[in-house]
Amino acid sequence: MIAADGLSVEFGGTTLFKDVTFVVNEKDRIALMGKNGAGKSTLLKILAGARQPSAGRVSAPKDAVIAYLPQHLMTENTRTVFEEASLAYSNIHEMERRIQEINDELGVRTDYESDEYSRLIEEVSTLSEKFYTIEDINYDAEVEKILLGLGFVREDFTRPTGDFSGGWRMRIELAKILLQKPDLILLDEPTNHMDIESIQWLEEFLINSAKAVIVISHDRAFVDNITTRTIEVTMGRIYDYKVNYSKYLELRKERREQQQKQYDDQQKMIADNMEFIERFKGTYSKTLQVQSRVKMLEKLELVEIDEEDTSALRLKFPPSPRAGSYPVIAEGVSKSYGDHLVYQNASFTIERGERVAFVGKNGEGKSTMVKSIMKEIDHEGTLTLGHNVMIGYFAQNQASLLDEELTVFQTIDDVAKGDIRTKIKDILGAFMFGGDNSTKKVKVLSGGERTRLAMIKLLLEPVNLLILDEPTNHLDLKTKDILKEALKDYDGTLIVVSHDRDFLDGLVSKVYEFGNKRVKEHLGDIKYFLEVKKMENLREIERKN
Repeated sequence: MIAADGLSVEFGGTTLFKDVTFVVNEKDRIALMGKNGAGKSTLLKILAGARQPSAGRVSAPKDAVIAYLPQHLMTENTRTVFEEASLAYSNIHEMERRIQEINDELGVRTDYESDEYSRLIEEVSTLSEKFYTIEDINYDAEVEKILLGLGFVREDFTRPTGDFSGGWRMRIELAKILLQKPDLILLDEPTNHMDIESIQWLEEFLINSAKAVIVISHDRAFVDNITTRTIEVTMGRIYDYKVNYSKYLELRKERREQQQKQYDDQQKMIADNMEFIERFKGTYSKTLQVQSRVKMLEKLELVEIDEEDTSALRLKFPPSPRAGSYPVIAEGVSKSYGDHLVYQNASFTIERGERVAFVGKNGEGKSTMVKSIMKEIDHEGTLTLGHNVMIGYFAQNQASLLDEELTVFQTIDDVAKGDIRTKIKDILGAFMFGGDNSTKKVKVLSGGERTRLAMIKLLLEPVNLLILDEPTNHLDLKTKDILKEALKDYDGTLIVVSHDRDFLDGLVSKVYEFGNKRVKEHLGDIKYFLEVKKMENLREIERKN
């Protein structure tokens, strides 16, 4: 049992949260929810011991292992993937080495009555007792199983970790955490750099093998599938629900409705009393009553309504200019980098108005195909864009193309046309740029904030082929809902590269799977695709058996 007791965090005269108290029990799988900036990541760091609270403390059993995967990490090093993952067992190997070292020393010493001899006996006894309670496992086999589950192939095991992108190095760090079998796993946005199959593997691992988990994630399907409890951080306090995310949303809605009713009743009561005070404040016979009501209002604890839910805001893309019947036609398209073949002989046709998803493991060519459609890279075969195709493109590097000297408001004001100009502040608020944030210059924004700003720009440009490459990585759940609803109403053609099942659900009607050097078409939505994939995987297992 790990307990947070009276945690408070203050900085710069601002209270992030105050007197937060809860207990994490074995088998708890908790979603930590709340608006960006509410303090979720800070709370996770405190539980991990990576940050100290202003007040309060975290208590845990002496031998408890708490493992933490932050949102951003990674130091360069020259160890191989397998060696780095095996560091999870370094304390066990060190214990084994020390036991052997003491036993060797005891074998040659003859000062049986000395204090030093007694100290060595005591140390080896303590270490041996601890070592032999650890279950006997094949460490190399465990490392291999976890790395394969997280999407690595055996050829990767001997490659230096420095060869891998930040997303893949994040998986190596996650492998080390999972191998430690900790009492509590803390995960901050673990799925941002994972493909669908790896996310499903991680879900099954956390459900079946983890002792306790707290996760911050904007992947609703992931959160819903793994969690049994939801802790919401809002306005400096927490609400603890013993339910998963979907059920929490229902209970939260009820809570806000109750708060709104209490607030409205209180405001009416205040107005009635203020009217009485104003009316009778000079009347001698009513002096005591007036004073009594003034004191009552001074002591009154005002009802607060939790942060406003902006998910009701509707955004609409501008009408898309008319394009030809077939915006994208691929015929025998192949792409290699040197000796490395990414895919070959890919052929498909995307019709006007279709909504398709590009899915598959990382490194199988999804973004490469997008770059080919964008004419950014060369390829073999023919890729034809239809008549009058106007492409709106969102990729992670869009953020770096923004003018750093403009403010957030100016960036959007420059591209907004027509009626939408009257809603710029609402749109900025929906994407977490409300209030003073709209006057910030682009150059002071974080990478995630720049990504959201680039997304807003895309929402306002009239195009008829939208290509979105991992659009949801830096969006919270409300903002993601706003974007998804806008895309549902979009009347052009849509290609989405994404691992976010919940975002793709109900948005796309065809799936192109990238894998094994080819591109395979699946006629159906993302749910149908996942059902087919699970069946395929089962057949593969049966064939192996």
